[in-house]
Amino acid sequence: MSAIPLSPVAAQEEAPVSLWRDAWYRLKRNKLAVFGLIVVAILAFTAIFGPYLTPYDYLSQNLQARNAVPSLQHLFGTDDLGRDVFSRVVFGTRTAFLVAVIVTVIAVFIGTILGAIAGFFGNPFDRVIMWLTDMTMSVPNLLLVVVINASLKSPITKWMEAQYLATLNPFYRQTVWVDFILVFGSMALISWPPYARLVRAQVLSIRSRPYITAAQALGLSNWIIMKRYVVPNALGPLIVSVSAGLGTAMVLESAFSFLGIGVNPPTPSWGNMISDGLRVWQHYPHLLAAPAAVLGLASVAFSFLGDGLNDALNPRGSK
Repeated sequence: MSAIPLSPVAAQEEAPVSLWRDAWYRLKRNKLAVFGLIVVAILAFTAIFGPYLTPYDYLSQNLQARNAVPSLQHLFGTDDLGRDVFSRVVFGTRTAFLVAVIVTVIAVFIGTILGAIAGFFGNPFDRVIMWLTDMTMSVPNLLLVVVINASLKSPITKWMEAQYLATLNPFYRQTVWVDFILVFGSMALISWPPYARLVRAQVLSIRSRPYITAAQALGLSNWIIMKRYVVPNALGPLIVSVSAGLGTAMVLESAFSFLGIGVNPPTPSWGNMISDGLRVWQHYPHLLAAPAAVLGLASVAFSFLGDGLNDALNPRGSK
């Protein structure tokens, strides 16, 4: 007796539903999350390919077109050196994404490892790591970044100058890398504690699950259990936190550049562009409005995307 074939609808209903496919379906129904995802995708595309598509070089100066208002020739106008503001905002997108992604990756890597160790192994690891987390979070972010930049930038710059005089290698004259390294390091140092706390809380709830007990009964080592079963099951809330952390890292980088302790000119950064535009905003408001609007849009987009991911990956908590 042959089996009765299932209708397409019944087959679709009986097909196993993946966690990520189900989350993607819920995410698509959230219009604000879709808006945030589209904006983030556009910003990512701009960060990768934008500088090759802009009509002007971000360092190109035209003193005869200084402080020009927005027009078809210069979409966002020009600054006091005649540089195209649109091209600088586009290149600033690359700076913001580069800093945000690298800082977030470093912070998540440190936070995941320390949080997993603290939550799975308990004392004394838990006590030491949580003490370190509390100490890091108790130090004001701005103060820590200022101390790191003030104490390390001058020695590193002098070392690079000495290396250039010894080798005549032009790489050592590119001090912009010093700014990026110090920004990456200082921001990662202030960004990892929330991820460590989140992962620790997830691991504490996971380590008592039956499948963890079964894995221990089979004789698997603690590190294998953490790698195969604990950390992967804690990724849902971590992904939500990462999406919000990317937006926060962009705002932090812009804030530090605004204060002069982040990425310094002539490298375009939304923060230093806002700082320059703030001095002349009454006469040339476009110099402030363009980078500030893009930064605000990016921050809102990451916020919407983070909320949407939270609803998609944690449907019970969103009700």
